[in-house]
Amino acid sequence: MLLTITTTYSPATELGYLLHKHPNKVQTFPLTFGQAHVFYPEATAARCTAALLLSVDPVGLVRGKTRGDGLVDQYVNDRPYTASSFLSVAIAQVFGTALAGHCKARPELVEQRLPLEATIAVVPSQGGTPLIRSLFEPLGYTVSATSYSLDEQFPQWGDSPYYTVRLSATLPLYQLLNHLYVLIPVLDNDKHYYVGDDEVAKLLRHGDGWLEFHPERQLIAKRYLKRSRHLTTIALSRLVPENVDEEPSSLTPENQVPSLHEQRLMMVVEELKKHESHRVLDLGCGEGRLLRYLLKDPSFKEVVGLDVSHPALARAQERLHLDRLPSHLDGKVTLLHGSLTYRDRRLEGFDAAALVEVIEHLDLSRIPAFERVVFEFARPKVVVVTTPNAEYNRLYPSLPQGAMRHKDHRFEWTRQQFADWAQKVARRFGYAVRIDGLGPQDPTVGSPSQMGVFTQHVG
Repeated sequence: MLLTITTTYSPATELGYLLHKHPNKVQTFPLTFGQAHVFYPEATAARCTAALLLSVDPVGLVRGKTRGDGLVDQYVNDRPYTASSFLSVAIAQVFGTALAGHCKARPELVEQRLPLEATIAVVPSQGGTPLIRSLFEPLGYTVSATSYSLDEQFPQWGDSPYYTVRLSATLPLYQLLNHLYVLIPVLDNDKHYYVGDDEVAKLLRHGDGWLEFHPERQLIAKRYLKRSRHLTTIALSRLVPENVDEEPSSLTPENQVPSLHEQRLMMVVEELKKHESHRVLDLGCGEGRLLRYLLKDPSFKEVVGLDVSHPALARAQERLHLDRLPSHLDGKVTLLHGSLTYRDRRLEGFDAAALVEVIEHLDLSRIPAFERVVFEFARPKVVVVTTPNAEYNRLYPSLPQGAMRHKDHRFEWTRQQFADWAQKVARRFGYAVRIDGLGPQDPTVGSPSQMGVFTQHVG
């Protein structure tokens, strides 16, 4: 069972820092089902390849299986050779720090989009090449799948269900590892261990930021959770995209651009960095998607996330791994439970505040209270607000006329309505404001989202 990951990023040997494995060493790790070996077949400044080789003990699999839970009942089986949940477990144990998106030696590389190629030597796919493509292409990968005949001496027997799969994309390494962790067992359509409630949490954690937008998320959840209807229902109920504008139509092999929500987050981060904001509030932080960017960027020294939802904060705590951060990040992020319509002295004294797709979830009657809480009492030097552009809704074929993008939205503003509100708030509380569109620009209805950047008047 062999997985290789190659990059041509310069210098390519930085891959060793991200994986926390030295290119000049062969390392072996004991696993409950065998051993994992990490080595580098090539390691130059121009090109570097890391290999993860699993040695699975087929006899041990049979002897140690629990009745009804074992994958195999014969000593001769395909488990030592084909990519499966064994490989996912090895990725988590051997590359666990990289999988979580941490790199103490090169923190600036964690979010860096790298040219990467992953090769899975042998992987089963009962759905053939179409299934492989349907799982990886929506994530922006160029996919090459090589099939093999059952027996070259008997071509009439047809092809086997085994493939060599090569995936190419430009993306952060931790995203590639999380995609592989989830999707390899999905292709195999089985797991070598009992699947319980904790597997839902794993699926949500490793699928964070991409699974909720994947067109095959129902199939992925069903297969990952070993076809448990109960667990699949729980997982899917937490994977429904909040906004229709976050569907991954842009995530194609041809352009490989971030989703609209990722574009929002990256633009907000760039605005905060532009204003040299070191202490930042994420108001209405939800499950921590913006917090993840702020946590990993060394430009930000202190980050506070606030949300009214206890479950959302619990998921943010889980997804950010706040209980096991490396020492240089420990204590950087604080999560607070609170409301944006009541004064909160814990929010005072910060450089900046971000509200990403938040205000539309407030009742219009509560907007004046929100304005005072943020702009009068908390009064950060910079406030970045994003909200949907209602005019753009007509371009979504799945959205009925007059409907809003999410059932919890209390309103959605046109560009003029947002501009009028932003200018009124800026005049009242002593800020200047700049308004930009977010996402693809339509000549008639503008962009799908809009951003207001409020900067406090000096003096």
